[in-house]
Amino acid sequence: MARRRKQSLFDALVELASLLPPWLSVMLALVSYLLLSTLASRPIAVQPVAPGQVGEMLMASMWRAVLLVAQYAVPLIFGVGAVVSFFRARKGRHLLETATGSQSMQAISGMSWREFEQLVAAGFRLRGYTVHDMGGQGPDGGVDLVLSKGAERYLVQCKQWRATKVGVAVVRELYGVMAAEGAAGGFVVTSGSFTEEAKAFASGRNIQLLAGPELRQLLASAKSVEDSVASLPEMASPAKWTSVCPKCGAEMKVREAKKGPSAGSKFLGCSRYPACRGTLPL
Repeated sequence: MARRRKQSLFDALVELASLLPPWLSVMLALVSYLLLSTLASRPIAVQPVAPGQVGEMLMASMWRAVLLVAQYAVPLIFGVGAVVSFFRARKGRHLLETATGSQSMQAISGMSWREFEQLVAAGFRLRGYTVHDMGGQGPDGGVDLVLSKGAERYLVQCKQWRATKVGVAVVRELYGVMAAEGAAGGFVVTSGSFTEEAKAFASGRNIQLLAGPELRQLLASAKSVEDSVASLPEMASPAKWTSVCPKCGAEMKVREAKKGPSAGSKFLGCSRYPACRGTLPL
C-alpha cells in the first residue's frame, strides 16, 4: 500500500468542513466570527491580584489569546471548506455528465486515476452517502474513499485499470482493512474487470465488486437523483409527480433498495412487482 502525505491539523479540519454543504459552511463561518469576536473583545478587568489568584489571571489571559486567534482561524476553516466543497461538487457533476453520456465507457477509460476517484465519490455522494476522500497519492494508494450512512462505514478501493483485470489480492487487501477498521462493508470499483478468483473471494463477504454494467448502473442512478433534485422547483405540486409505471401503467409505490450500491436509498417501484420491474427515481 502506498504511503500517504500526513495531513496537518488545518488540512484535517478543512476536510471535515468540506463534508458540509457549502451554504452551511458559509453560515457557520459568519456565526463563529460574530460569536468569537464578541468574546475576544471583552476587556479583562484590571484589579489587584492576590497571590492565590495569579493562576486564574494567567488562564484568563491565555483564554483571551486563544479567542483572538480563533475569531479568524475558525471562520477561515469553514470558508475554505465551503470553497473546497463547492468546487468538488462542480467537478463531480462535470465528471458525472461525461461518464453518463453516449460515449460513457470511453470517457471513463480516458480519465486519470484521480478523476476516476472523484467520479466514484460523486456517484456515492449522490446516492446518499457522506464521502470522505482519503486523498490517495497515486494510482495504487490503498483505500481511496470512506463512506458513511448513519452509524455504518464502508471502504472503497478505486482501480483505474484499463487493460489489466483486478485480481484477488486487491479484494483480500480491502477485506483485511475492513476487519481492522470495523467497517460494515466495502466496494472495489474498476473501469476494467475482475478475475474469477476475485469474484469468488468477494462472494459471501460484504464486498461488492463494481465494474462495467454495475459501475454504469451506479453512475446512471446517481445522475437520475441529481436530475430529479434539479427539477424540483418545476414540480411544486405533488399532482405533477409521475406515479405511473413506465412499463405497464400500474400505480407506483415507494420502495427501499436492500442491497447493491444503492442500498438504503428510496425509489418508486411498480406495485405489480415482481411481475413488473418498472422503476423511477424518487
